[in-house]
Amino acid sequence: MAVECTVKNELGNITIGEDVITTVAGYAALECIGIVAMASKKASDGIVELLGRENLKRGVRVTLAENAATIDLYIIVEYGVSIAAVAKTCVETVKYRVEKVTGVTVDKVNVVVEGIRVQ
Repeated sequence: MAVECTVKNELGNITIGEDVITTVAGYAALECIGIVAMASKKASDGIVELLGRENLKRGVRVTLAENAATIDLYIIVEYGVSIAAVAKTCVETVKYRVEKVTGVTVDKVNVVVEGIRVQ
């Protein structure tokens, strides 16, 4: 079953699918300086996969409740950068981008740093 979020405006209702929010969040995260890749955790075997741009949705989990989103990001950061600064920038950028592009309110953005990599 597809999860959707409805945004109401003066012209009517707009229904936005979870996949759209996930993709926007993934692109926004990769725009942040210091993030080199998205990571996907497979719950079945505990292996972390490194994902390129074509698989953004696996590094992002969106939970929708009452027309607001909670976004979990699994990222790989560049070696030598401040992880706290990268995470803070990522939270702000993803929240702003998702709200601007989709109109969906973002309650929380959780960042999980799965590893570091030399760029």
